[in-house]
Amino acid sequence: MKTTLVIGASTNVERYSNKCIKLLKEHKIKTYAIGNKEGTAYTVNIETGFPHYTDINTVAIYISAKNQKSYYDYLISLKPQRILFPPGTENSEFEIKARANGILTEQACPLVMLNVGTY
Repeated sequence: MKTTLVIGASTNVERYSNKCIKLLKEHKIKTYAIGNKEGTAYTVNIETGFPHYTDINTVAIYISAKNQKSYYDYLISLKPQRILFPPGTENSEFEIKARANGILTEQACPLVMLNVGTY
């Protein structure tokens, strides 16, 4: 199973990070979430800071490139297999750093991938 970490998670149902959590849960994918504020989205606890996880397959980023910098080392330390950059979150600097650490990067929308079966 592809355990996913959503960065930029929100309890606001209008936010794409929230919609992503909902679809991940509907597809029965184990999901973790990190956001600016603690809360819950579709039974997933949204944590703050840099919690320790050991089983992350995919990271879905829902924050702007400038806000990703503080997550570079943290996300690389989690050793995910891939990092997804949905539209609006593209970050060539981070993609290069991630690839240099053996992490696949994709400029792709997790919502679309989940809906068409390519996740």
